[in-house]
Amino acid sequence: MVDPLAISLTHVGPSALVGEAGGLNAQLSAGENVYDSARRELPLRHEFLEALRYRDLVLQLVARDVRTRYKRSVLGVGWTMLSPLLMMVVLSVVFSHLFRGDTPHYPVYVLSALLLWNFFAQSTTSAMTNLVWGGPLLTRIYVPKAVFAISAIGTGLVNLAFALVPLAAIMIATGVPLSPSLLWLPVPVVLTAGFALGVGLLISTLAVSFRDIIEVYQLILTALYFLTPVMYPVSVIPVQDRWWMQLNPGYYFIEAFREPIWAGRGPAPETIAAATVISLVTLAVGWIVFSGRADNMAARI
Repeated sequence: MVDPLAISLTHVGPSALVGEAGGLNAQLSAGENVYDSARRELPLRHEFLEALRYRDLVLQLVARDVRTRYKRSVLGVGWTMLSPLLMMVVLSVVFSHLFRGDTPHYPVYVLSALLLWNFFAQSTTSAMTNLVWGGPLLTRIYVPKAVFAISAIGTGLVNLAFALVPLAAIMIATGVPLSPSLLWLPVPVVLTAGFALGVGLLISTLAVSFRDIIEVYQLILTALYFLTPVMYPVSVIPVQDRWWMQLNPGYYFIEAFREPIWAGRGPAPETIAAATVISLVTLAVGWIVFSGRADNMAARI
């Protein structure tokens, strides 16, 4: 086995490769390792491969987050199910009479949207804070930076799965059938996860340099919550004013998730198409921006 410290590493740029081909061949024939900056792996590809390589770490982080959240808690994982239920009760008491004509089975209508909204809001926030608070770890050992965001989405998916249990109970209690349309649910969940990961990567990149983005993002989430039809039906908005709803990405994910649950039918094709495009574009942009800055993050945190 060759001692890495005994290897001579020579840096050769693209122009030197062209003008000094003979010298390069001589170095290669002599058994020296040559670093070619022109062949440097693309950051976005490198970060993806490293995240894939460290997938076991992602699973460990998810397990740790779930255990830590409910450690020494009397109800434990029950809080994941109880919290949206309490919010559903409050919203049902306040708004059920107001929207009764437009929204039958209002508790199911609002709870299904709340679950997906909570998944998105909590996952993206955790993706950002996990990276910032993981700074000491990054300065001691090498860890692909993307694993913090990916593990946050994984933890959110686990919490969402737990929260579906009381949703099913409310559906049965209020007479909403468990129809075959529920088989559609993995589609909007995966699309929302991709969208959340893209957003999480973007805001994580910003938070490394600007910590204020953590507080600003909470304000943005609050505004988006009221602009997204979580607790009210789209029908209460005048037709001429619904154009701004189509500019809200959250609308498509909420509708794609809620339709199979509350309405007993698959999401509209245009809703799925819009959610797919938004998810893929956001994930691609987020990954490109994040991976391009990943090498400098440890020094900035």
